[in-house]
Amino acid sequence: TEQVARANMTRFIDEARRVSAGRVADYDSLYEWSIHSPEEFWPLVWRFCGVRADRRANGTEWDSVLVGRDRMAPPDNVLGPKWFSGATLNFAENLLCFDDDREAIVAWNEDGMRRRLTYAELNREVRRFALALAGRGVGAGDRVAAFMPNVAETVIAMLATASIGAVWSSCSPDFGVEGVLDRFGQISPRVLITVDGYKYNAKTIDLRARVTQIVERLPAIEQVIVLPYVNPSADLSAIPKATTWKEFTDRVSSDASPTSYRRFAFDHPLYVMFSSGTTGLPKCMVHGAGGTLLQHLKELVLHCDLTREDRIFYFTTCGWMMWNWLVSSLAVGAAVVLYDGAPFLAGRQVMWNLAQGERLTVFGTSAKWLALAEKAGQVPIRTHDLSALKSILSTGSPLAPTGFDYVHRDVKADVRVSSISGGTDIISCFALGNPIGPVWRGELQTRGLGMNVQVFDANGCAVVGEAGELVCTMPFPSMPTRFWADPDGAKYRAAYFDVYPNVWRHGDWSQLTEHAGVVIHGRSDATLNPGGVRIGTAEIYRQVEQLPEIIESIVVGQEVRNGGPGDVRIVLFVRLAEGVSLTHDLKAKIRDRIRENTSPHHVPKKIVAVADIPRTISGKITELAVREVIHGRPVNNADALANPESLELFRNLKELKS
Repeated sequence: TEQVARANMTRFIDEARRVSAGRVADYDSLYEWSIHSPEEFWPLVWRFCGVRADRRANGTEWDSVLVGRDRMAPPDNVLGPKWFSGATLNFAENLLCFDDDREAIVAWNEDGMRRRLTYAELNREVRRFALALAGRGVGAGDRVAAFMPNVAETVIAMLATASIGAVWSSCSPDFGVEGVLDRFGQISPRVLITVDGYKYNAKTIDLRARVTQIVERLPAIEQVIVLPYVNPSADLSAIPKATTWKEFTDRVSSDASPTSYRRFAFDHPLYVMFSSGTTGLPKCMVHGAGGTLLQHLKELVLHCDLTREDRIFYFTTCGWMMWNWLVSSLAVGAAVVLYDGAPFLAGRQVMWNLAQGERLTVFGTSAKWLALAEKAGQVPIRTHDLSALKSILSTGSPLAPTGFDYVHRDVKADVRVSSISGGTDIISCFALGNPIGPVWRGELQTRGLGMNVQVFDANGCAVVGEAGELVCTMPFPSMPTRFWADPDGAKYRAAYFDVYPNVWRHGDWSQLTEHAGVVIHGRSDATLNPGGVRIGTAEIYRQVEQLPEIIESIVVGQEVRNGGPGDVRIVLFVRLAEGVSLTHDLKAKIRDRIRENTSPHHVPKKIVAVADIPRTISGKITELAVREVIHGRPVNNADALANPESLELFRNLKELKS
């Protein structure tokens, strides 16, 4: 078709055919070449996507592409795999390579469009903020932390931070004090950027008292920059070391000279990212500028087919890695659309309104949101003009086959659905879309180029067509360069390499299909093991959440008192639609559906109705926290949850006593 012919991936295959001396002929051979010849593949991505970096007198940009190809699990953080040694670049320069009057950022909130910035305006604002930071003595390696909503100013501050070589880390404003301290307390930021408050689901939340507590408990902070977001005249006098955004940037002349970017090593720290932290102190992952840039460009340009003509949106907060991923779209010159607020508002289809109003071409959301939109009866194919929409991206949890059906039936018949999966640990994806290949209902289309992803069985053997551990067997550029405060790499090795020597174990219970696609069955540490049969939780969710009586569900394994070691019974908790009761007949209906569409092993022994289900700040349900509560064990870092009060609904349930 015409779309395939003009896709970035098609042009890239043509280039790869030349570079590989004819070894690449189509997507399948491209993937094989990308994992077996990384020293040829990644430089081609670099050149195809136009990475800006220093070029030596002899025309080269690096000394070597990959050192330590066979050392995926580093004996320490110095001797691990090293990419593009000798290369120097600036992340912000690459995201700000356009400086014209085309839209760069469009920011919406619950009240509608709030702000538009062209690339020229974005460059100017980043330059002023960067000069203001430098004027306060902030420099390379210093940490700048943001406790911010998803607004244009957050992007401006991140780019300014990266432009001077400082390190960025962010939390969304729905984190509690302890959740923020668990993260920022590990990295000792010099600067904190925040707001006076934010709005969510038509309610205004004042953050000033929370910010005051945070600043008082983070002694390394020298400057607090507050954006008056909900109240332009908010009293900030109680916040130590506070100044407003305007006061901070007004110190710099509005006609400051254009930025001369200092370029840093390929692995210079860019972001400190944190795991969800619901089972302990969050992992503190350092991601390098070059690896993040190159991986994001590969995914956006090749796997998402992004161009300058596109308008891309992802529903996310700046506490989730999808925010970092979305913002990298600026390097392509696309218009990046932000949204701050609740995804569902009474009487308003706010997300579809945004998609129509901004003529989005790429719409990113979660599988859970799509399921809830279907439950809510949203049929935008009848109510909205989505003629510009080319693709819908879904992540956060596996997109069920019925989710694909909903999109093509009720959203847009000819839209490309890309279910994607990766994580904060790699700030990118292991599996995602392919704009020139077929989409198979219920599957992630393909493994990412350059990512040697396999599924291992219990013996560490690669398998196809059966469930096992998702692993990656070769280095890739967006691996964390290290963990913070982990000088010998012990925490890093324990996080990913403690099961299979020298192989990255990601923690997803997955399956490779005959189409070379991927199915994610759930998190490995949340899989169920009734009677020794290992079951992915997503297999149960796919069935239960198709029932109109069920809004959402969460399933865990409860230890069996008289069972064998590790034996559990399956307990299913359901949040019911309004006016529905969990009757004997409904329980039977749930069990019958699960039995008929999966196996008798999947059928829950107990089904319990609850009013709410705990989820992380990024919207993912947290099975591990529920599992701990029903066993009477403490849940560490409940502040990492968006609704920690919901845990009490699962404590001391009489239904689980028998």
